Amino acid sequence: MTTPAGRIRAAFADAGVTGRLHARDIDSGTEVGAGADHPVVTASVHKLCLLVALHRHAANGHLDLAEQSECPPGNRTPGPTGIAAMLDPVRMSLRDMAYLMMAVSDHAAADLLLERVGLDGVNHITRQLGLTRTHATHTFGQLLATIRQDAGPGGIRALSDPYVIARLRALDPARTNRSTPRDMTRLLGAIWRDEACTAEHDAAIRRLLGLQVWPHRLASGFPFDDVQVAGKTGSLPTVRNEVGVIEYPDGGRYAVGVFTRAASTAATLPAADAVIGTAARIAVEALRAPAA
Repeated sequence: MTTPAGRIRAAFADAGVTGRLHARDIDSGTEVGAGADHPVVTASVHKLCLLVALHRHAANGHLDLAEQSECPPGNRTPGPTGIAAMLDPVRMSLRDMAYLMMAVSDHAAADLLLERVGLDGVNHITRQLGLTRTHATHTFGQLLATIRQDAGPGGIRALSDPYVIARLRALDPARTNRSTPRDMTRLLGAIWRDEACTAEHDAAIRRLLGLQVWPHRLASGFPFDDVQVAGKTGSLPTVRNEVGVIEYPDGGRYAVGVFTRAASTAATLPAADAVIGTAARIAVEALRAPAA
């Protein structure tokens, strides 16, 4: 009989991606993995680490989440969503920036929060939480800058060239923001058990994860009205990721981290997005199956 890991790898292959996955039952600790300890590029998934660090700083009295911050239009990390796409001056609280960072993956909001927390602050918190293979190397502005530099004079059009893709530092876990699927499910489990921060702050983090607007990856594998999916995506050229928690009406809670690299350089690959949900469903169904 094919194992869950074998079915997951076959699903990745059918979708034209290389994938790494880890899933764990948050309460029992049982797990399913396929490349669970392989280093992966986190992309915007790393915003979850920043969010946890932000709330730990708030819980320790180092900052106030209601504090207002000015966001002038001429000095923002570029991006297609949130503050990054706005044309006029913006003033909002740190917690509302955190909402934009998680709900629509706003790069500008993330980097404004990083100005308060710092890369070292994020890395200090992930180490405290035992995420020994998780590390933030760049701000999101710096990450985008490496892509522009490595793409060369061809600019964004060059990102369709596999040889250009191969030289991008942003796609090398040794040279960019990185983690493993197992580290990410460990972090999610801590958040859902109120162990990442205080109960109040962990509840706030869970709320924001539940407000993400993208349903085409992890949530696509669980199209049921009574199953709740909360997560955070991450995307770069050829990279499609998502980490999140699936909650069933019977109380079952499952943390899943899925990280993929596509063979194709095409920006639009519906099968590569959908396989994240498919692989997650295979893993969660295996965790929910009665013991033989």
